[in-house]
Amino acid sequence: MALTPEDVVNKRFQPTKFREGYDQDEVDDFLDEVVVELRRLHQENEELRQRFSSGDVAPAVTTVIETPAPAAVEQAPVVVEPEPTPEPEPAPVVAQAPAAPAADVDDETSSTSSLLKLARKLHEEHVREGVEKRDALVAEAHATAARIAAEAEAEQRSKTAALEKERQVLEGRIDELRTFEREYRTKLKGYIEGQLRELDSAGSSEAPATASFGN
Repeated sequence: MALTPEDVVNKRFQPTKFREGYDQDEVDDFLDEVVVELRRLHQENEELRQRFSSGDVAPAVTTVIETPAPAAVEQAPVVVEPEPTPEPEPAPVVAQAPAAPAADVDDETSSTSSLLKLARKLHEEHVREGVEKRDALVAEAHATAARIAAEAEAEQRSKTAALEKERQVLEGRIDELRTFEREYRTKLKGYIEGQLRELDSAGSSEAPATASFGN
């Protein structure tokens, strides 16, 4: 299906989540110029087609061809039969009438095709640039996520190592307290037993003395 100026105006592209490679305003302005040029060329083509169909271009060619007629009239006294001279007129009119407009149509068609190719090329470059930017942003996002994950793992390992070291220190303190407790209990038990033995010894020595005093 042929591309029309309305197709260019109404064409809509899906927006991306990433930043485009070209300035959107510049692209829109350029496409507006393309649409104006396409409309002008399209209008000229339509006018040429209407002129061909209605035969409006024939009089211009006829005026050019009719110029030799006076020469034929001037030679009438010399030539015996001047009437056949107008006979070549229909052939040039029919053959030459479409020649110039056909060339114009070809030029207009070629210009339209060039503009369409340029617009299509610009669109493809715009899309390709957007895809490249998108891929670059995705790759950067993946790299950033990997770096953050690695830093988080490293920080977690560091915190775990610090907690492990602190746990070992606390366990060492607990072992010291348990050792101190055992030693303290042993010393306290020895002290109490010593005191009890002294009391027993003192009680034993006082009993004979009391007995002898009573006698």
